[in-house]
Amino acid sequence: LSQPHIHSHSHFIPTNIMSSPEAKRSKLADKANVLMVGTGEYTTGYVGGTAADSDKGAGVVALTMFDLRRRGKVERVGMCGVNGKKFPGIRNHMQKNIGDVYNNMDLTCDTFPADGTVDPKAYLDAVATFQAGDVAIIFTPDDTHYDIAMACIEKGLHVMVTKPIVQTLEHHINLIKAAKEKNVLVSMEVHKRWDPFY
Repeated sequence: LSQPHIHSHSHFIPTNIMSSPEAKRSKLADKANVLMVGTGEYTTGYVGGTAADSDKGAGVVALTMFDLRRRGKVERVGMCGVNGKKFPGIRNHMQKNIGDVYNNMDLTCDTFPADGTVDPKAYLDAVATFQAGDVAIIFTPDDTHYDIAMACIEKGLHVMVTKPIVQTLEHHINLIKAAKEKNVLVSMEVHKRWDPFY
């Protein structure tokens, strides 16, 4: 049996993206709406009820999105996890480690699921509140990437997933097909690539 040949990650970039009606509008002046899926160390720096004991104590993804909003590049920010009971602690943590440290950081963020609620499928409700052309950033356990990414792609969101993007060749091929059909970008983030330690 021969495996389908995948030339490179460029298959995730639809070839007709620049000719789509959406791309013809000047998106340069628009601000992105971003859904962050995952509430752990890399997104918020909040682990086990406190700041992560690492170089990511303030998180990376949320800090970056709030800074991009401060710079006029991002409009709406959403954050989705499984356990809404953690959100009060996450908000306090972000205020202490981001809001109280950096000037003019707006930490406003729509959160899913609601405080006090536990819902492993909260990402479906979160995705439903975003529009085609918005962006999803996925930092969740590896075995959840595929379902979350597919839900985002089906809604028409551009997607960035932390490594490994998915766990099987079949899932890679499905993501490629879905991205082409929906004319969205899908990329993999490799956050350790530039760390001096590596």
